[in-house]
Amino acid sequence: MTPTVDDAIHTATETWRRLGVERATADEMAEELAADLAAASADGRSVADYMGGDVEALATSWADERGLLPVRRHLKETAVAAAQGAVLPALAALAFWFVNWSHLLDPSGESLQTTVDGQVLREVRRFPNPGVPLMWVGLPLCALAAFFLIRRAVRGTLQHHHAPVVEATVQALTKALPVILVAAAVLGVAIGYFGDYVIGTYQLFFTAPMAPAGMIGAVAAGAAWVRHRTCPPVTATS
Repeated sequence: MTPTVDDAIHTATETWRRLGVERATADEMAEELAADLAAASADGRSVADYMGGDVEALATSWADERGLLPVRRHLKETAVAAAQGAVLPALAALAFWFVNWSHLLDPSGESLQTTVDGQVLREVRRFPNPGVPLMWVGLPLCALAAFFLIRRAVRGTLQHHHAPVVEATVQALTKALPVILVAAAVLGVAIGYFGDYVIGTYQLFFTAPMAPAGMIGAVAAGAAWVRHRTCPPVTATS
């Protein structure tokens, strides 16, 4: 579908407002763009030819060249993206822990038998709990998945917001993520031990929500810290 002049102006205006350009300035640029498109139409050029087929890219470039884009580090967006990337691995890690903790796959059991003289014999059958090796295999896989999902989420979010130094942030995050993930795992284990030794009977009701929340929060804070270090505040110039 070939964009019309109104479509191009609407898309460009929405792009400028999304990027944080002041409304009055965006309206002035829209009027200027309308005049340019009218002149191009008079010369026999279509909107697609003039805009290069990508209205958002041209609008972003136009605002950037004029120094109208507010320089933001997008710390909140980085933290939210990292948290989103960590959600599924954290929930999967919780599931592996639960299978081990609950002995869900444990074939061990006991039986009671009554002899003819009225004595009750208790037979206990103990087998290795398959949940233990399953957990220790699953947790590293969760960490590996988190590594790639968090990186992809942060990169995509920063690119969506046309943030500066995206690649520098991703490279720094790649180096820092192993430490961040270890810290998140340690926090999750600490929460589990706290629930076991302090909460006791109701451990599951405490650990199930708090451990994933703690791990996800640690990842979000770590990613925001990396972004803070790699993207110092800069004053935009006009």
